[in-house]
Amino acid sequence: MEELDKLPIRDAAIRLTMMPRDTNAHGTVFGGVILSYIDVAGGVEAVRHTKHERFVTVAMKEVLFHEPVFIGDLVSFYARTLRVGRTSITIHVDVEAERFGNKGEKVRVTEAEVTFVAINEHREKVQIGGE
Repeated sequence: MEELDKLPIRDAAIRLTMMPRDTNAHGTVFGGVILSYIDVAGGVEAVRHTKHERFVTVAMKEVLFHEPVFIGDLVSFYARTLRVGRTSITIHVDVEAERFGNKGEKVRVTEAEVTFVAINEHREKVQIGGE
């Protein structure tokens, strides 16, 4: 377990509490549920960073599940921009869970790198960066 309480305060792209509908037969949250929220958090960061409003996900790589997520955990998705290309942006998302009923214990549960491409209303690639 890491000392996440000592990290500086960060602005989460999204934060939510996991509910029973999100869990598998083992009582842990489906990895696919976490992946979908990673996608959303990455999209939030892409818009924040570029001020462009329309992106599509083209790749999700280096997804690492470190710890399970449980019902009632408050899960925060922190996103930061790694690089901006001519039409794409790559975002790293760190996922932390504040354990329910465990006096604020925070653990890193997942991380991933997501690449998005900027598009227009006709679903055509558009330029966002100078590379």
